[in-house]
Amino acid sequence: MSLEAFASSRSLSLGVELELQIVNTRDYDLTPGASDLLRVLAGKEVPGDIKPEITDSMVEISTDVCTGHDEALTQLVGLRDALVDAARQLNIGICGGGTHPFQHWPERRISDSPRFHQLSELYAYLSKQFTIFGQHVHIGCPGADDALWLLHALSRYVPHFIALSASSPFVQGEDTGFHSARLNSVFAFPLSGRAPFVLSWSAFETYFDSMTRTGVVDSMKDFYWDIRPKPEYGTIEIRVMDTPLTVAKAAAMAAYIQALAAWLLDTRPFAPREEDYLVYTFNRFQACRFGFDGVYVDPESMAHRTIGDDILLTLTRIAPWAERLGADAACRELLRDVAGRGNDAAWSRAYRNEDALLPELVRQHCLTWARSTHADPSPV
Repeated sequence: MSLEAFASSRSLSLGVELELQIVNTRDYDLTPGASDLLRVLAGKEVPGDIKPEITDSMVEISTDVCTGHDEALTQLVGLRDALVDAARQLNIGICGGGTHPFQHWPERRISDSPRFHQLSELYAYLSKQFTIFGQHVHIGCPGADDALWLLHALSRYVPHFIALSASSPFVQGEDTGFHSARLNSVFAFPLSGRAPFVLSWSAFETYFDSMTRTGVVDSMKDFYWDIRPKPEYGTIEIRVMDTPLTVAKAAAMAAYIQALAAWLLDTRPFAPREEDYLVYTFNRFQACRFGFDGVYVDPESMAHRTIGDDILLTLTRIAPWAERLGADAACRELLRDVAGRGNDAAWSRAYRNEDALLPELVRQHCLTWARSTHADPSPV
């Protein structure tokens, strides 16, 4: 199979995808409610799309193509409200968070679709362990070569995206010590990690053709890279974020990425290099493990600072672009997280440490998801 041509798209347009948890309202464990939810929603007009995911205790919502933060937030709120209303009719709950805090993967069921069954046959138990929940953001690119340049330029900021969105401190009933434990499940897949370092679409086509000849891949969907090109949409897709606890936080994450992409494309402040990836895995781990307190190694200067400090420095640099795009208020919300409010993982861990049982934590996640119009997960 040959690689699709890179489609035309509006530069810096964005789209947001969120994978969400479906839980029962008895003990707040995951429950196989995706098909019932989609049945209740059938025929209803919603912005974007709602569709099943690999196991039937999860569902994915996605916006249409948006121009910026306000449009993305409006669509996410509409999708959320429709989903919450349908869930109430079925007496089930919907929430964000990168992992369910205490579900057991052997109890999951693969959703009934040819692709999901094919993945289950290939990846065996890993498919059920892939009941994890992430946010993906698509950024429109002016051309194929620009897309690859932006992909590698944004790779320096992957630790930012992880630390800001982290919401998965608990797995199988245990505190993992991580801010984002979700990504440890992604690492197990053979085609995860970083994209190959090529900066021209012709070189990427050569790479793709070589991979298809091996019989390992059929399409871009087979790559689970942290950032990957999506030629059919004319975008790159950033895939490292946990699903936040609120739609407002999800929209703020998309706004930050859009403003950062605008600054990078306008100023070209550095030339991406293969050598940038020498510290990539280290920086990524630090963000997953320690959040804003993780160590960030600058790929050019090799200077060390905290990930939080690097986010603050970057927010200052891109402020004019954020303002131009209408993303300045959203970026200020993220600044408050770094400056002391903490990410969703820190909030969840603090709530759990107040002697709350994990089912009660999930109940709070459901309440927060249903009602919050703020990036802060605290009760409003």
